[in-house]
Amino acid sequence: MRRRTFLAVAGAVTAAVAAPVHASATSYPFRNHRLPVRVRVEDLLARLTLPEKVSLLHQYQPAIPRLGMALFKTGTEALHGIAWSTDITSTPDPGAVRTAVATVFPQAVGLATTWDAALIRRVGSVVGDEIRGYHSDNPVVWGLNAWAPVVNLLRDPRWGRNEEGYSEDPYLTGVISTAYAGGMAGDDPRHLKTAPTLKHYLANNNEIRRDRTSSNLRPRVKHEYDEAAFKPAIAADAATGVMAAYNLANGRPMTVSPDFDDVVRTWTDQVLMNVTDAGNPNNLIGSQAYFATLAEADAATLKAGLDSFTVDNTNATPTVDAVNTALAQGLLAESDVDTAVRRILTIRFRLGEFDPGGGPYGGITMDVVNSPAHRQLARETAGKAVVLLKNDGALPLRPAGTVAVVGPLADTLYTDWYSGKLPYEVTPRAGIAARVTVTGSEAVDRIALRTTDGRYVTAGSGDGGAELVTSGLSAGTERQFDVFDWGQGVVTLRSVANGKYVERADFGQTSAFVNRAPQPRDWFVQQQFTFEDAGDGAVVVKYVGYETVNDWEGPNNYLTVAADGRVLLGSPDAAGATPFIKETVSSGIDDAVASVAGADAAVVVVGSMPFINGREDHDRTTMALAEGQSALIRAVHAANPNTVVVVENSYPTTLTWEQDNIPAILWTTHAGQETGHAIADVLVGDVNPAGRLTQTWYRSDADLPDILEYDIIKARRTYQYFDGDPLYPFGHGLSYSTFRYGRLAIESPLKVSVPVTNTSDRAGDEVVQLYTHQRESRDPRPNLTLRAFQRVHLRPGQTKTVRFSVPVQDLAHWDVTRGRWVVEGGTYDVLVGASSADIRQRGTVRVKGETIPARDLSRTTRAVDFDDYTGVSLVDTSKERGDSVGGPGWVSFHDSELRRARTFTARVAGAGAIEIRLGGPTGKRVGTATSPGTADKYTYTSVSTALTGADGRHDVFLVITGDLRVDTFSLR
Repeated sequence: MRRRTFLAVAGAVTAAVAAPVHASATSYPFRNHRLPVRVRVEDLLARLTLPEKVSLLHQYQPAIPRLGMALFKTGTEALHGIAWSTDITSTPDPGAVRTAVATVFPQAVGLATTWDAALIRRVGSVVGDEIRGYHSDNPVVWGLNAWAPVVNLLRDPRWGRNEEGYSEDPYLTGVISTAYAGGMAGDDPRHLKTAPTLKHYLANNNEIRRDRTSSNLRPRVKHEYDEAAFKPAIAADAATGVMAAYNLANGRPMTVSPDFDDVVRTWTDQVLMNVTDAGNPNNLIGSQAYFATLAEADAATLKAGLDSFTVDNTNATPTVDAVNTALAQGLLAESDVDTAVRRILTIRFRLGEFDPGGGPYGGITMDVVNSPAHRQLARETAGKAVVLLKNDGALPLRPAGTVAVVGPLADTLYTDWYSGKLPYEVTPRAGIAARVTVTGSEAVDRIALRTTDGRYVTAGSGDGGAELVTSGLSAGTERQFDVFDWGQGVVTLRSVANGKYVERADFGQTSAFVNRAPQPRDWFVQQQFTFEDAGDGAVVVKYVGYETVNDWEGPNNYLTVAADGRVLLGSPDAAGATPFIKETVSSGIDDAVASVAGADAAVVVVGSMPFINGREDHDRTTMALAEGQSALIRAVHAANPNTVVVVENSYPTTLTWEQDNIPAILWTTHAGQETGHAIADVLVGDVNPAGRLTQTWYRSDADLPDILEYDIIKARRTYQYFDGDPLYPFGHGLSYSTFRYGRLAIESPLKVSVPVTNTSDRAGDEVVQLYTHQRESRDPRPNLTLRAFQRVHLRPGQTKTVRFSVPVQDLAHWDVTRGRWVVEGGTYDVLVGASSADIRQRGTVRVKGETIPARDLSRTTRAVDFDDYTGVSLVDTSKERGDSVGGPGWVSFHDSELRRARTFTARVAGAGAIEIRLGGPTGKRVGTATSPGTADKYTYTSVSTALTGADGRHDVFLVITGDLRVDTFSLR
């Protein structure tokens, strides 16, 4: 009933979108585009009824015909081109995803590898134009509020969504996100081309239990690292708001974090519209169990500074009912609703909705989508994003001769969950074949599966495929499948009969299988299998597709053959599965070896499948290449030592053997429609590579701590703190040119110049990177910190002086002893080079600044402002605000002046004890404070104890036992 009702409402809303403005509304002040936006917003707000205002809080803001207001929806995805949106008009499934056919640029991490802010601003501008184009065609589906870019830091390369972010470094992330969002927003001082929303605030860098895990953020990490990535685009007025992340931070769901008002809105004078992530308000009463009722949850969400609810797909009724209940119960005032609606309306006005012709960007039409200029920019960007990891002289390829192109990604371009549909495809083989003579194959095994009684698994030959059955006694093409290896035993099966992938036909417990998928795809990736040894030369086939967001398995996971010959999901275990004989029709490695043996060079194209090798809701467990792909590389290299490996994936990969043995290695992300041209341009030398890595590439999975470890300082994560020997350092990337760095000149404040000369006979780009290191500090400081960079083009023999100016305030770090930013006086190393490990020139500068004094613990001190810790967790002081330390474990406060302290007092919740010790967690105990318990974890009480021998200057340790939360304390 509700579904039918909503469809009727949707139809009415759609009609209202195109309805003319009522004559009575045309003269209202909010229609006067010459008035300031603030005045227009207040006029419109005053004309809305309370029910109308409440209706605007949901993602699908309904039309209000009496005021000439059209439907407005948030959430067009646009990470590297306009991707998809939801269709309110779709029948019978309102809210179905509509994917745009538009210009597809390299994945976001690839955009950042260009280290070219001006280029990325151009990309963002094109994306904004194409969103406008689609909006002109169907404003109900294609909204102008864009959910991009993602600025979560790539602190862990196993994150399933690594492809969506830019870098492990907050400065680089800030520069690229500001450029991309700024291009999307446009250059008009009063109007927006689109309204970019930064994702996902804050500390969202794991998919495992992503709506239940809490990211422990000590203040220094929060301020110096995670917040620092979000601030630049907001401060530059390039982005118009942020999206709240799914995770909790310090025990509080980000959906109700006070940061949205207390932190994010302090970065700008512009009005921001902040949004929830999809379904997150319901998580507050569901998986997070943070509130008892949706009214409480929605009230807290609004009060925290989120303005738009992305929840329940297109059905706004639960949100409207919950907000109305919160108003009736006094949890919200109408002024709270007004505050959120005021922000929403401000963005709508800036988008030109109430201006004649839709404002300065209202005339953009579908003609811009995938225009020749946009296609050319896609090719340029994909070429500039390529990173040359290694080159022992194998590249560029010689123009004459034959190149054997082999590998599972040679003939395919893959898209990802946040990609638009490719308007055309230039594969690596096609791109290379347009430049040189090419041979080779995909180098994948072609197999047939035969039952023990001799019948073969058979697929349909039509475009839509057919249910797999067992029939026939010979392995014809309709009974052959190409096996693509994605690592850890997971494979996909492409039917030779029609070139489509085998997938589960439906979600039934005894589903059939059909060869109909153009590629592994969709939220539930139903095209994944493993082969398990069943003995006597037979295998059983296990279906391992993503079942639900929690990867629920069962009851049936293994393939069986029914009496009628249909291949079904029919057994919960291998014992009940049908055994198959896996016949190899042709060996991928044998084919590759044969094709490369006589070639002048071999190019092996390997990499990932973005829907399988980690993605939203699924982290990676390894950075390694698929085992079959590694074996292919080794076999090809043995057959032809002049081998080039092209790795096409979205994350750092442990290419240790390849680095030691392969002459040349290129890396690119899944780079969109022009991937093949870009790869070929670099391989033949028409484009001189200058892409640089934006993450540390580690040698082994063992170099990484647990994926839920967010403390980059203590865990020594990212290039800033990592003390090991990386495979490829942050900022690494080679060129066909060589560059000489001249003498470094440093002025105070931090103005740096360095001459850079192209010492080769080939024009090229050098990415000149400026790092600093603080020699003396009270606190642990990074080994290096990126402060500035420039991508500089130099002709052969040309010299350019590269100039940087770094404000001294940028050298500040968060002083936990006083809760503020501080620039410490002292000597700072200034390092300029081609990567974080390839420093060409060094200098030093004396900086005038502060000396952090000894801690004064006689003042009320937050327990979370510790210097070091073990075992403790960081938790929410209350549901509204504040961070506390939860035991058991210890926290320390270094260099504290005790001044003959006599009493320790702490504000605590729960039951347990605090031992006050000096010098270490097992050092001299000077007192113990005990809490017998409080009513609950949010009920705090004061505990105290007398101190003995607490005098002088010491490192003070609080050793917490029991289930005790410590908010604040003092020693007086």
